[in-house]
Amino acid sequence: MRYIVYGIGAIGGTVAARLALSGANVLGIARGPQYDAIAADGLLLRTPMGNQRARFPVVPDPAAIAFLPDDIIVLTLKSQHTRAALEALAAAGVSEQAIVCAQNGIDNERQALRVFPNVYGLLVLMPAVFSTPGIVDAFGTPHHGIFDIGRYPGGDDETARAIAADLTRAGIAAQARPDVMTAKNGKLLVNLANIVGAALGEGHEAIPPIARRLTAEGEAVFAAAGLAHEDVGSNAARRARLMTEGEIAGAERVGSSSTQSLSRGTGSIETDWLNGEIALLGRLHGVPTPANAYFAALARRMLAEGLQPGSIGLAEIEAALG
Repeated sequence: MRYIVYGIGAIGGTVAARLALSGANVLGIARGPQYDAIAADGLLLRTPMGNQRARFPVVPDPAAIAFLPDDIIVLTLKSQHTRAALEALAAAGVSEQAIVCAQNGIDNERQALRVFPNVYGLLVLMPAVFSTPGIVDAFGTPHHGIFDIGRYPGGDDETARAIAADLTRAGIAAQARPDVMTAKNGKLLVNLANIVGAALGEGHEAIPPIARRLTAEGEAVFAAAGLAHEDVGSNAARRARLMTEGEIAGAERVGSSSTQSLSRGTGSIETDWLNGEIALLGRLHGVPTPANAYFAALARRMLAEGLQPGSIGLAEIEAALG
């Protein structure tokens, strides 16, 4: 069984490196300077437990891969890149292989199922940062992350259990579960605050009350849509038991994936698949979601104007939210 990790950023880099270091067969798909760095000298994974350099083959595009029937394709790119990735995989000859959506949001699996029959959802709880080509910082300890995996739209099978076992051997606390989307729905609620921290600046005192408003809208939408969810936040018992955020010498915890995207000037942000998902579900089910709709629009504005994290004043947000 070979793992093809599509998107070697913070999450994909940690997953690919840890699987490779544990002896799994890994191939990465990366682009730009990250591809160049890994192809030349592997990937340096820095953690609270020490640094390790993982070496695994990497290609810039799925077209360069001769896919095998038992390949496990793990999507770790941002949700805004999912459609293009699925089209590239289909064009490269992927058909029955397992597609694992290790991404934020709850729409990636649905997009994948439109194209491929064997789709898996994967909950990702992993504090990691990618800011320099060839280096990924993973702050989780003693486990690098906590993952749940299951078939989409539901169910459990031998493949999910095998993937969970391989991830656990690699130092990521993983389990197979038939209702994985319940956990991913909970993670979506957590991620609704990402854009708030990116707009105001991480650690701003106004983030918690605004986050509670966004979460309340999300919970109302889920109730109307009949979508179950569970608490996967930092206070969840399993999270406290399996993983805390440690320190890495010379590394800074930049913030959420949204803050990282704006800081690096990537040209895209995943807010439309987080807060925008709540706005969409609200419109479909007749539930008002003004706060989530506002922040989805704000993220698009920050991206269009090239604004850095912390560029939006609290007074502007308060005036918009009323």
